[in-house]
Amino acid sequence: MADEVVLLDYWLSPYAMRLRIALALKGIEYERKEEELNNKSPLLLQSNPVHKKVPVLIHNGKPICESVVALQYIDEVWNDKAPLFPSDPYLRSQAKFWADYVDKTISGFARKLWSGAKGEEMEAVKKDLFDCLRLFEGELGDKPFFGGETLGLVDLALLPFASWFSVHDKFGTFSLEAECPKIPPWVKRCFQMESVSESVPSPDQLYDYVVKMRNSRQE
Repeated sequence: MADEVVLLDYWLSPYAMRLRIALALKGIEYERKEEELNNKSPLLLQSNPVHKKVPVLIHNGKPICESVVALQYIDEVWNDKAPLFPSDPYLRSQAKFWADYVDKTISGFARKLWSGAKGEEMEAVKKDLFDCLRLFEGELGDKPFFGGETLGLVDLALLPFASWFSVHDKFGTFSLEAECPKIPPWVKRCFQMESVSESVPSPDQLYDYVVKMRNSRQE
């Protein structure tokens, strides 16, 4: 029997973007079901009764919640190509550490940047963000990707948020290239991969979306 794979998704969710990239890298065919966050489907509520959030990966009727958990599941079940986690136990533990660090720090900065903070509060958010991103620059080093020559767990964890930071760069909130010069070229390399460019909105698409939203609020 062929695998039945369903992704409960929302196109702007950075956590769902992670799974879209992973499924594309692995060449897995799946049914994508777009959720309305203000009108969640019975399937989502049934599949993720604890958090009631996307993404949820459903494999042959069995739901897997939380993006990093789902990424590990994808890597273990479809292990014949495009490994996401290092095979070495130590390197795997380090990748999990950095992915967890994304969720505990970078995701919070992303929310604060859109919260309407101004003045000293915004400057403090930016300083903390840049300090964190510089740590990631140190981890990236001279490698093309955090996973080495190919995308890995840390790339998939960080990339969706880094795309949003590029939007702030376009609005003049800050200059990512000036503060963290390794991050923009890394984002560009990621989007040169078909598995990324066809799976998630580009920084330009996100920018256009924000412009439309701002204009609609002013009308």
